[in-house]
Amino acid sequence: MAKDTKERILMAALDVFSKKGYEGTNIRELAASLGLVKSGIYKHYESKGAIWNALLDRMIAYYEERFGSAEHLPPVPDSLEDFVSMTMRMVNLTIHDEQIVKTRKVLTLEQYRDERARDLATKHFLTGLTEMFTRIFSGMMDQGLIRRDDPAMLAFAYTTPISALIHLCDREPEKTEDAIRKIEAFNRHFIAAYGVK
Repeated sequence: MAKDTKERILMAALDVFSKKGYEGTNIRELAASLGLVKSGIYKHYESKGAIWNALLDRMIAYYEERFGSAEHLPPVPDSLEDFVSMTMRMVNLTIHDEQIVKTRKVLTLEQYRDERARDLATKHFLTGLTEMFTRIFSGMMDQGLIRRDDPAMLAFAYTTPISALIHLCDREPEKTEDAIRKIEAFNRHFIAAYGVK
């Protein structure tokens, strides 16, 4: 029961932090959203900062389990079509999974206030993606699927426009379907330019 309450607190915190930011959230409102009083929150977490850190820990694990990371790579695709499918699965997950969307919003809001949020934003929006795709592209080059090039530069060039379009979906959800079409068209362009026939 206590574990369920702790999880409910984290999910409510994610929801409120993604809308109001850390500073704009107070424990009384968070408790009320759960039908608790402040002491009910403090029974499980000693402070708002403890909730914040537990939430970031949970979201790191959640993201890596579902999306992958440089430490937990998805398998190198066996074909160019598998590569497009893998990328589109990752894109659809990151655009449509509510917890990942809220986490991205929290990191966007809090990256200027909190050093840990800044580091996670950099990892999730830039360096982690580049590292992951550097390894994927190296594997695809070794399999002869794409032509030899600097895999790190290729990963940077590949992930940056996709990441920008994902952030567009957060800012302007009405453009999501168009952004997904552009990402798929970009994937097709990429494999036409770099794929080995």
